[in-house]
Amino acid sequence: MSTVDKSQAGLTERQYHIGIAPGEVSSVALLPGDPFRVPFVAEFLTGVKEVAHNREHRTMTGWYKGRHITATSTGMGCPSTAIAVEELARVGVTSFIRVGSSAGLQPGIAPGDLLVSEGSLRADGTTDAYVPRGFPAVPDLGLTVALTRHAERIAAASGTRSFTGISTSSDAFYAETPALITELSAMGVLNIEMEASAMYVVARLRGVKAGMICACSSNLVDGDSLYSDKNAALKGGWMRSIEAALETAVELEL
Repeated sequence: MSTVDKSQAGLTERQYHIGIAPGEVSSVALLPGDPFRVPFVAEFLTGVKEVAHNREHRTMTGWYKGRHITATSTGMGCPSTAIAVEELARVGVTSFIRVGSSAGLQPGIAPGDLLVSEGSLRADGTTDAYVPRGFPAVPDLGLTVALTRHAERIAAASGTRSFTGISTSSDAFYAETPALITELSAMGVLNIEMEASAMYVVARLRGVKAGMICACSSNLVDGDSLYSDKNAALKGGWMRSIEAALETAVELEL
């Protein structure tokens, strides 16, 4: 009788949570949170195939400008995101680009604008299980530079804007109080979401690349909440973020 070592269990098998086996996906994965947004990625692809859909993790593959692309939903929050990144890395993914929704924390950011993360303030609990509190949650530099360039071009062509800066990953959506929002904004934090810090930390530990481009869903300092009519601009932002991620994958041959 021996204690299970989860870091070694099931390495060459179909993965327990995402339902994918080695050889079924590409080397680059776009990661929306919502499984119902995976088909939005598929709209850009040819030869689309649904590989698996287990729990919150839905995976499709296809081709974009000669590159084989995977899209897998992470679900909401750092715990399920860490699982998705761990298991996708086990089956061959070496580059991750989160394409999600995020609330702006600086004045002037409008719903539908693009937000490229240069690093994440770790306000989650999942990454504490992996690394000490002082360990930074940062994306791959090359990925981030390319995402920024494509985001700026695509946003300008659509009459919207793109921003870059430090994001923060929170565990508790409804615990984000006005006091917390004011504090984060005063520190210059650009936006808040729920997944990036886990993706960055796990990617660093597993020797793979990660970056994030989000569409602004609301602005918590300008009074645009998720329940506001302005949230209708979000889908356009999602599609622009996906295009920027795909163009990055092609440029960098991920």
